[in-house]
Amino acid sequence: MKKGIVYLVGAGPGDPKLITLRGMECIKACDVVVYDRLASPRLLRYLKPGAERIYVGKLPDRHTMKQEEINQLLVDLALQGKTVTRLKGGDPTIFGRVGEEAELLYDNGVTFEIVPGITSAIAVPAYAGIPVTHRDHASSISIITGHESPDKLDRSIHWDKVTNATGTLIFLMGVAKIGYIADQLMKHGKPAQTPVALVRWGTRVEQRTVVGTLETIEAVVQAANFKPPAVIVVGEVVLQRDKLAWYERKPLFGKRVLVTRARAQASELAERIEELGGEPCEFPVIDIAMPTDEAAVKKAEAALLDAESYDWLMFTSVNGVEFFMAWLQKLGLDIRRFYRARIAAVGPKTAAALLARGLVSEQIPAKFQAEGLLEQLASELLTGQKVLLPRGDLAREVLPRELEAKGLFPVEIDVYETKLAEPVDELALHWLKEKEVHVITFTSSSTVTNLLEMLRRSGVEHPAHWLEGIPIISIGPLTSQTARDAGLKVTAEAQEATIEGLLQALTDEAAFQ
Repeated sequence: MKKGIVYLVGAGPGDPKLITLRGMECIKACDVVVYDRLASPRLLRYLKPGAERIYVGKLPDRHTMKQEEINQLLVDLALQGKTVTRLKGGDPTIFGRVGEEAELLYDNGVTFEIVPGITSAIAVPAYAGIPVTHRDHASSISIITGHESPDKLDRSIHWDKVTNATGTLIFLMGVAKIGYIADQLMKHGKPAQTPVALVRWGTRVEQRTVVGTLETIEAVVQAANFKPPAVIVVGEVVLQRDKLAWYERKPLFGKRVLVTRARAQASELAERIEELGGEPCEFPVIDIAMPTDEAAVKKAEAALLDAESYDWLMFTSVNGVEFFMAWLQKLGLDIRRFYRARIAAVGPKTAAALLARGLVSEQIPAKFQAEGLLEQLASELLTGQKVLLPRGDLAREVLPRELEAKGLFPVEIDVYETKLAEPVDELALHWLKEKEVHVITFTSSSTVTNLLEMLRRSGVEHPAHWLEGIPIISIGPLTSQTARDAGLKVTAEAQEATIEGLLQALTDEAAFQ
């Protein structure tokens, strides 16, 4: 059997966007990933279908698997012919024990590659507003392990040399030994008033920072009940934090936001949440696809082939536009056959989707829903006109009903269908169950009903009660009403039914009180 290959990959400090391009390639290509708790679990979403996941994470008081067992596991998997990615937090060569893993691979004739990562020793202080060097304060740094017991620390660290060897001292994994570390530094010449910072889970939504001096830091850590993992920074550069703490000043810092949109649409909202300092927790609860119902398909085909008969084309969503165009392509139908029809759109995003395809809609209504469209076009809608409504199978009946009441002839077609997303995102479900989601966003009524249904199918008997206490942000009144009808309490509602409006509501501090 042909031997596999092992990629020893640094996953970076926690923020999944800080992984290298090469590291991401290795994740996407592997048959099995072996990962620890310091690697962002969000990176696992990039695995190819069917890739195996093996967790070998370590906690301060227990190990899932001993290091020797991990070393052998990598060898065994490679000898089975598998492509293996060993995903390690930070950089694998800095206290990552990559040398031990690589050496055993070499001894067994297994090809391997070491892929560097951004070390937490530099990235974590940067996210806390602490540059590890500064022209006025420090021109050099030392990176030191703080994880060992005091007697081992004394054997591995020459305190008399390390204490004043560089301007900045970085200790990794030393929270439990902070008192001993501070005492040794003061004993060997560091002033008691030397600034010290500890940054926990740096670059992640859980990031927390405490600051003190060598004299006070142990008491500060104890008072804050500060737990590992954390990076310790000792030196005058810590004083830069007052001005440079850029990440912690972002409006959504510390907030994990559940995004329930369909997979194809979630990326825009997720990216904006990240820009605002939050962590998007993507939990797609709806999938959209071409309709499968035979009667719906035949009706859509017949209506579209009658293109010349319409006075209006009315679109109520971006999805309606995209799937309408997909239908034209499927039928080989030229858009110019709708030459008689004027085009109307609900909302700026829908209008923008049309414009991207060279189609200009009528003036956009102030209210981004069907009622607003009817108000805006009241004087233009004439008795006897024929209107094509390319929509989804769950679309509201307000628009066709009101058009009919005005004497027009609406023709509704399902250009796409909405269904429950599969499979369930296990990471998002875990975060929900552990109450590690800080706010939920709903962008449509179907996202409300489908989230509750997915929770029921996952064993949650009363999902509405289960979600109590988590702030809920709705994109508009219709979505809010669906949520309330389901027993949910809506914390805030977008003033404008757009993603921008939703983000504005999301960044309002009142939403989290």
